[in-house]
Amino acid sequence: MADALPARTRLDAVAVAVAFAGSNVASYLLTLIAARLLAPPVFGELGSLLAVLAIGAVPAMGLQTVVALRVARAPEQDRGPLVTLGLMTGAAVLAAALAAAPVLMALLHLPGPWAVLLLACSLAPITLVGLCYGVLQGTQRFRSMARLIATEGIGRVGGTLAGLLVFRTPTGAFAGTLLGSLLVACTGWLICGRPLPGPRGAGHVRDVLHAVQALLALVLLVNLDLVLARHSLPAGAAGEYAVGSVITKIAYWLPYAVAVVVLPRLADEEARRRIVPIALGVCAAVDAVVVLGCALFGRTVVSLVGGAKYASSGLPVWPFALVGSLLALVQILLYSRIAGADRRSTSLTWLAVGFEVVLVLGWWHGSAVQVVTGAVTATALLVCFGALVEFRSRVEPVEAR
Repeated sequence: MADALPARTRLDAVAVAVAFAGSNVASYLLTLIAARLLAPPVFGELGSLLAVLAIGAVPAMGLQTVVALRVARAPEQDRGPLVTLGLMTGAAVLAAALAAAPVLMALLHLPGPWAVLLLACSLAPITLVGLCYGVLQGTQRFRSMARLIATEGIGRVGGTLAGLLVFRTPTGAFAGTLLGSLLVACTGWLICGRPLPGPRGAGHVRDVLHAVQALLALVLLVNLDLVLARHSLPAGAAGEYAVGSVITKIAYWLPYAVAVVVLPRLADEEARRRIVPIALGVCAAVDAVVVLGCALFGRTVVSLVGGAKYASSGLPVWPFALVGSLLALVQILLYSRIAGADRRSTSLTWLAVGFEVVLVLGWWHGSAVQVVTGAVTATALLVCFGALVEFRSRVEPVEAR
């Protein structure tokens, strides 16, 4: 990838990687502190709600992807319609999240409504932050993007941690999430130059819907096994699974800076052909180290993540690392196909979601190992078929897709 990117872009990418690593460290510290502070059943509740938050943030990712590609193709274009698009998307996400709150309460066996309502309100400012990321990413202002990522780590994650430490409940944690997210959204707007809404914002709604449904399927795969474990396993086992899922997130997010840097360049078809194989190789090399480390030092990893109460756990963590590694590859393949207006990979990702649900709920739900085995199976098949679609896209005309 180094040969495919200018030197300044590579340096900016390092800034993004460092900022994102810091943000992830903050997220992992939140999980570590919560695992030690809360009883396993309550930690399982918080973990499942954090998974829902990640799923609810998918429209922000879809908006970011569309805005980044649009800006990359036309850097001088007026930002007004894109701001309007962001406001429309944020309002739609808030309405949908509030409507889904009763369903989430029943699905996750929550004792009260406040945590999920605060979570729902947090999604509107999180979506607007996605707009800001898209503008900065599309113009390849990676250093400014790094500042916003760092702000999000301090504001949103820090707010969640502060609420957790003060109230020691999931409700308190998500009150902090809401306040922190509002702060980050205001900061992002300032960094982007205070853009104002403009006309014709609805013109890109179809593109956002396509990107959202594609990335929703991806994020569901990242978090689905944790939700299924919460639904299927006893409370203690679900809490143990939440510890393993932290490893999945580490392996998935560790090479994320690669996706951030290459996305604007995927707007050009010739550059996409060169960059995608390199990006896949970089992600695979980085995550191979994670999987190997988890295979060799699994018990130590569980103790570091979950604390003393999980020291006697026999849960193997390398399958969780393998799931995250495979999902990092899926992300690159999916971004490539979104940039190429090819919807086959989106359909494949949704099929993988359905396959994992059927596999786990139908057969493999008797233990944490069985649940993660279902996730590994579904994700590995998706990588194989996604790579096949990527290869075939290089030898067939656009009309055939």
